[in-house]
Amino acid sequence: MTSSKRIYLFDTTLRDGAQTQGVDFSVADKRHIAGELDALGVDYVEGGWPGANPTDDAFFAEPPALKRATFTAFGMTRRPGRSTSNDPGLAAVLGAKTKAVCMVGKAWDFHVKVALGASLKENLAMIGESVAAAGKRGAEPMYDAEHFFDGYKANPAYALDCLRAAYEGGARWLVLCDTNGGTLPAEVFRIVSEVAKVLPGDRLGIHAHNDTENAVANSLAAVDAGARQIQGTINGLGERCGNANMISLIASLKLKTGYETGISDKQLARLKHVSRMLDEMLNKSPNRHQPYVGDSAFAHKGGLHVSAVTKDPRTYEHIEPAKVGNRRVIVVSDQAGRSNILERLKEIGIEVAPDNPKIGRLVEDVKAREHDGYAYDGAEASFELLARQMLQGIPDYFAMESFRVDVERRFNAKGALVTISQAVAKMRVGNGHYHEVGEGNGPVDALAHAMNKALLRPYPNLEDMRLTDYKVRILTPQAGTAAVTRVMIESSDASGQRWSTVGISPNIIDASYEALKDAIYYKLLRAKTRAAA
Repeated sequence: MTSSKRIYLFDTTLRDGAQTQGVDFSVADKRHIAGELDALGVDYVEGGWPGANPTDDAFFAEPPALKRATFTAFGMTRRPGRSTSNDPGLAAVLGAKTKAVCMVGKAWDFHVKVALGASLKENLAMIGESVAAAGKRGAEPMYDAEHFFDGYKANPAYALDCLRAAYEGGARWLVLCDTNGGTLPAEVFRIVSEVAKVLPGDRLGIHAHNDTENAVANSLAAVDAGARQIQGTINGLGERCGNANMISLIASLKLKTGYETGISDKQLARLKHVSRMLDEMLNKSPNRHQPYVGDSAFAHKGGLHVSAVTKDPRTYEHIEPAKVGNRRVIVVSDQAGRSNILERLKEIGIEVAPDNPKIGRLVEDVKAREHDGYAYDGAEASFELLARQMLQGIPDYFAMESFRVDVERRFNAKGALVTISQAVAKMRVGNGHYHEVGEGNGPVDALAHAMNKALLRPYPNLEDMRLTDYKVRILTPQAGTAAVTRVMIESSDASGQRWSTVGISPNIIDASYEALKDAIYYKLLRAKTRAAA
């Protein structure tokens, strides 16, 4: 086992992440992600597999100019029956001219015989010769021991022989892969500890998949057992259930252990930004409950919790949120007391005396509204508008005098069945009156287009506002098609800010309008926009 405390971070988002169902990175996407990882401070950025597809070929043809991280190519050891100089796949990887090369090879005797159709002896030669070839051309060689834990449990002597072949071939890192994600932390600790007795711990790495929800735990267990490199992806992206979440690993290593990484405190504060960057790129709603960086990671809802956390955050927060670029959220709901309301008001910049009688009325109003179906714990923007209206008043930005929404389903001129939504909105904006028509993919989209035609003239700063999520929940299912509906809308703008609003009504279009109106009002209010004259 090694005494070194330095842990090296190897990010595989650009390859493992690209194997996620529904994910397809462009060359530009890869360049941007690589730059963000480099700025974050990881040690290795694996770019993909040269020769595997045109995107990776183009990416490696003009590699990103990383300032700190080692750009790494991934590939397989040579194939059975080929030499290292006569294997096109290996040649493409070695020809990438990266500073490091990571090669995957079998470490489970069952796979060698069944998947490769090779002898156990030939597989060892394939590993050792391929690693040596990478070192000969000047790259830092690494060996990913595929299915290592299954192989070790089935035939420990042979699994160790695979590692030795790579080690003797000059591999800097011997990465133990839990390829199917089925190993548990206690097993990982035991096996890595046994490996570290016969091979240097400072040459061992861990590559964990998340099929049992243990990828992060397995990675940390491997480190405690002696491994000194961790492979993972941003937000745990990866095929099936994903890979070890590099975001959680970085935060845990930095804030919870005595191990060292190459990431500074300043870089650690960019953790939420990097997590959100990937979600935005994939047009995916961030996981509110993701550890460390989720919007709800430091959210407090119960009144007793809020009272305690405002006196001493350590009572219900395991770290200071700002250290990872996050913030505390005081949730307002029907479970909230005065402490929740006062703390939330402080967060949004409303100074009010604790004994102000309006606070009591606001608490009761929130509870009554949530009884009716509103949900302010997930619609912070709607709560802020409600609070500001009661305590301070808000500008009269616009008023909807009436609207009508039509949905027509018919055959078009080409004989195709189409559904067309059209909205007509009559609005007052300042002293002006507008009568606008909009079409959209659905009735809410059509209404939004009609409203925008009227609002963009007096309020051009609404141009960059986008609806990023739309959720509907039936509150009274026993009423059938006459049920009361709750609509939650999440919006965003070019600054990257996101906000959520809520509306309820027996009519889904009316509920949608209420949430949409709050979203627009919030955008204008936060920008300190003056109401149109």
